[in-house]
Amino acid sequence: MRKTKRLPLEELAPYIFEVPLPKPGVDVPATKPIDWRAIFANDHPVEVEVGCGKGLFLITAASACPSVNFFGIEIVRKYQLYTATRLAIRNQHNARIACANAKTFFRDRIREDSLQAVHVYFPDPWWKKRHHKRRLFSAEFAALCASRLWRGGKLHFASDVAEYYEMVRELCRQQPALRELPPPSATEARHDMDYLTNFERKSMRAGREVHRLLFERI
Repeated sequence: MRKTKRLPLEELAPYIFEVPLPKPGVDVPATKPIDWRAIFANDHPVEVEVGCGKGLFLITAASACPSVNFFGIEIVRKYQLYTATRLAIRNQHNARIACANAKTFFRDRIREDSLQAVHVYFPDPWWKKRHHKRRLFSAEFAALCASRLWRGGKLHFASDVAEYYEMVRELCRQQPALRELPPPSATEARHDMDYLTNFERKSMRAGREVHRLLFERI
């Protein structure tokens, strides 16, 4: 498969949401919650993906649902630019991607009751016990997800790590604003783009079980 060549930053600008980064000795201006209408120039519902990687979900979801706006959060800059390039090549104007820490971004930049869905697929499990504190999901993050969804909004989660899946399931069950729904069943992929993410493709081809969760804001 030919590697996608990154486009110049000026061509990626319409697909990138820039987040001010702190610099030594320089104060970062106070931030405020995002006005989704200002970002997308419409009133379509917004869904957020945390940890976009190479952008497979963001690209396929935005293409399949043109009346929904998709916003990705990716902590690695090179993957943000890679995904933005793939969006730009496809003129996928209902998607944006930010390079940011998801926990602080949810807390500071996303309004309560403003999202139709949150998607978290195959987050880093941080295998070593001493690194568990670095995991994305915590009681705080589960509460943030619940509060940012509007009533009836959905939290989607998938992992090929059973222990992490069980932890996330319990954390979400402890949120009074969330109720568990039957998760979607896996379907057989017809081609390389017919997966949630690149990680799902690798896991399923390796024969690893994928655990899925679906919760609804009540």
